[in-house]
Amino acid sequence: MIRTQIRRRHFLQGAGSLAASMAVPTRLLAQAAANLQPIKLPPPISSVERLQRLARARALMAQNNIEAVIIEPGASLDYYTGVQWWRSERLTAAVIPAVGYPIVVTPFFERPSVAESLSVPAEIRTWNEDEEPLKLVADFLRGKRVARVGFEETNRFWIMDRLKEQVPSVQVVSANPVVRAQRMIKTPAEIALMQAASDITVGAYRSIYTQIREGMTPSDINRLYVAAVKALGGSTDGGLILLGEAAAYPHGSGKPQHVRQGEVVLLDCGCEVHGYQSDISRTFVFGGRPSAEQRKVWDQMHRGQQIAMAAAKVGAPAGSVDDAVRRQYESWGYGPGYKLPGTSHRTGHGIGMEGHEPVNLVHGEMTPLAPGMCFSNEPGIYLPGKFGIRLEDCFHMTASGPKWFSVPPPSIDRPFD
Repeated sequence: MIRTQIRRRHFLQGAGSLAASMAVPTRLLAQAAANLQPIKLPPPISSVERLQRLARARALMAQNNIEAVIIEPGASLDYYTGVQWWRSERLTAAVIPAVGYPIVVTPFFERPSVAESLSVPAEIRTWNEDEEPLKLVADFLRGKRVARVGFEETNRFWIMDRLKEQVPSVQVVSANPVVRAQRMIKTPAEIALMQAASDITVGAYRSIYTQIREGMTPSDINRLYVAAVKALGGSTDGGLILLGEAAAYPHGSGKPQHVRQGEVVLLDCGCEVHGYQSDISRTFVFGGRPSAEQRKVWDQMHRGQQIAMAAAKVGAPAGSVDDAVRRQYESWGYGPGYKLPGTSHRTGHGIGMEGHEPVNLVHGEMTPLAPGMCFSNEPGIYLPGKFGIRLEDCFHMTASGPKWFSVPPPSIDRPFD
């Protein structure tokens, strides 16, 4: 779960609850982390692997008639270069040519800081505050005789607009056949980091489960979760906690929420390990005595996850996984399609360096499933005005089929087994 997602979700879940927070006592925070030791983490992505990524990018550029790719700060810049930076009105970007090493363009005064995380051979070209940074990009493209340049899909429009002022003849195309094609397929090193993030999230859930008390707010539970994740060696600034009726709305409600006997508690959290994410949801009934309806919906949603896994076959269109779940749900009277009560969102999303990344398990998505792809599996069921049930576990595709990062719990009575 990336930080921007966490902020959006916190806004929805937290309005009106902060003032009423129980202000979790320090002793409870300590208990959340008690007896938790940092797990042994896999190493971060190496410079050697990033060099392999650049080599693969060059091969894909040649196959797709793309002569260079421009990438702004974010996950993709880190993916190729190791540079960890943020976006602002001042351009920092990498230009990866089909032949030769990349350049990184950045403000003069930022050069030392940008260079700290650069982990591949690349020339850093700087610009001063009274200069046009896109001229540096244009000069590099002209020097390489680049006529067709790929833009990473999250790049901002003004970069393309000002580049074309400098080089009117340049043809701008999507870099998806290079960047997206690579990032969708994870290597063993990436899978290992995602597995560690998943293990930490599950461990944190198990630790805080017994610390949740009646009257707590989402903010209280979040503080317990963050403390446990940090004790286990992960990084997070929290997740999405939905209580009672708020669980009927996938990203929550701004209304005040408190833990109450007999009501649903939905935890949707993740963490980061060396830049790679987890995303896991658990739903249980506080007090341990679910109603017949709560139990029925939990069991149906649990079955939905199993149906998704059975449908996730190598070579099958990604959207067919969503279709398989939805057919079963409609036979139980939900929907049809994305209507409520039922499942108003896709069955799953891609995950890796970002909490949500292409492609998705959604109706109409024709991208074939392939080994190395990673997804969430979360066909939640929502009953507006009542409650919602969401179990979410991520998996990665192998040559023989899907494999869980975290295994779904067996029943509503054993939500963290």
